[in-house]
Amino acid sequence: MASVRIASPRDVPYIASMIAQLAKFERLADACIGTEEQYRSTLFNAPAFQGLTVLLLEISRSSASNAAAGDCLASQEVEIGAEIADPDKDFFTSDSGRIVAGFVLFFPNYSTFLAKPGLYIEDLFVREPYRRQGLGRILLRTVAKEAANRGLGRVEWCVLDWNENAIKFYQEMGALVLPEWRICRLTGDALKAYGT
Repeated sequence: MASVRIASPRDVPYIASMIAQLAKFERLADACIGTEEQYRSTLFNAPAFQGLTVLLLEISRSSASNAAAGDCLASQEVEIGAEIADPDKDFFTSDSGRIVAGFVLFFPNYSTFLAKPGLYIEDLFVREPYRRQGLGRILLRTVAKEAANRGLGRVEWCVLDWNENAIKFYQEMGALVLPEWRICRLTGDALKAYGT
């Protein structure tokens, strides 16, 4: 059984570890300098869906432990192999006995063309032992459902051009991949220099 819930400050060790794993997967480990304390002080300053929001996806062998979770936004039975080789299973086992398998981090944005707010997904990540099990789809579907239920205009995110599996997955779910758009970013010294 897979379930999705809103993360809280107690989940920061899981979040920080998965962000580091994501950075390594994206070949950006050197750029990942966030600490647990920084995540704790910046991720939980607004109510869920009104500011930065982190959703965790957890799995368990029992549907009862997921159903008992009052903070559950979505749950779904999933077919996961009997024995998954997860060397970090003990670290990622929460107090409820569920295994944290992935996360999605997003925040509000706004479309001037639609004249509606939306959600921007900064990070979507499923830990390596749990990939190709439909868990990323559950995370994305949860965000999309919340956006639709709230009358938002759209959900957007970026994908690395070399991540062909992700691009195919997004296209199959009906997402538009916009090749004519490029990401622009001011950061570090360039941000400081331009901002003065």
